[in-house]
Amino acid sequence: MRCDKLQDSYAHFLNRLSQVVGAGVENPLDLTSLQSYLSSKPIFLVLDNAETILDPGVNDAEAIYRAIDELTKFTNIYTLITSRVSTIPPVRQKELPSLSHDAASEIFCSIRGIQMASAVIERLLRMLEFHALSIVLLATVALQNRWDDERLAREWEMRRTGILVNKHSKDDPTNSLATTIDLSLNSPMFVALGSDARQVLEVVAFFPQGVDEEKLEWIFPTVTRIRDIVDTFSILSLTHRAGNFVTMLAPLRDHLFPNDPCSSPLLLTAKAQYFTRLDILSATAHYFTSQDLMIESLRECEPRFSRIWWVVLEDTNVEYLLNVFTSLDAESEDVWRACHRYIFYLVHLIPHATSLDLKIFFLPDSNPWKADCLKLLHRLGMRSRDYLGTLEFH
Repeated sequence: MRCDKLQDSYAHFLNRLSQVVGAGVENPLDLTSLQSYLSSKPIFLVLDNAETILDPGVNDAEAIYRAIDELTKFTNIYTLITSRVSTIPPVRQKELPSLSHDAASEIFCSIRGIQMASAVIERLLRMLEFHALSIVLLATVALQNRWDDERLAREWEMRRTGILVNKHSKDDPTNSLATTIDLSLNSPMFVALGSDARQVLEVVAFFPQGVDEEKLEWIFPTVTRIRDIVDTFSILSLTHRAGNFVTMLAPLRDHLFPNDPCSSPLLLTAKAQYFTRLDILSATAHYFTSQDLMIESLRECEPRFSRIWWVVLEDTNVEYLLNVFTSLDAESEDVWRACHRYIFYLVHLIPHATSLDLKIFFLPDSNPWKADCLKLLHRLGMRSRDYLGTLEFH
């Protein structure tokens, strides 16, 4: 039973069930009228995309839930439910992980009709985080368009998830990544979260590491019920938890990334929060006379310095945030001040190379932060060599 093709009513569910099991009962009122047919032979019943009829906000969802729960108790009926939401009858549940590297490569090669994936394809598979549907769609669109590996890579760089569509089967949601995501975004459960929900999801998609669950109120100070919203994302399989972070698979991240980060109020608020904390970091770091003393104090979680240890955990997020806004808002003094604070952090906490260096080198000399940033980059270069040498020694 393709549940996403059903009208969301108990009557339609029963009528379709009657059809698929061959009962032939027109407009059954309940399962009792189908009892003799349902118990007459072994049945393997697949309810696909069941979230579309089991979403708590759907009409008759409670009655449909009870009916499915009753079906699972028939000893001759084996029921398989595929659903993006976990609000299903209490059956044995298994969350499907991403594919293994070998399985992803094998599936792609099988669809393309090739023996072995090239280095280019291997890179694309890793970028997709071995997400099964995305890999099938990517291989299919490459086959249909007769793209070689290099052309496929170029199209991916230009259009990302926009190319993950099988144009020869437009009515099937499994043939478009966007359509499968929209099933969740258009669900009553998601719509009930309110107008902020889509923007919150875009902020999660923006950051490579996702957002730290312990800092939700700090990142989203203007959003009420932020924890309920984020929990619902997980129920709808839009996000998952990786340690303390709420994040999402790369294909969803690419699809939900904000079209214009400078026009996203919640992202701009999050940016301001990060920039403020970078200022706190710089001010606090000046209390120390040596880097070793600073790191030792941080690791011992001294109360007045524990506020700045977060930047170590979110190094990737912070650098990405700065990379984006130094490109989109290059005239902003706040952005370059935050950039200066971040490099200061690199020098004093964990020295490593930064992708911001070329942007700083090519700043006009009139930029008030260029000279100070260049000085810090020089110190960072010296510290990085010392740091890497120490790591190699150990």
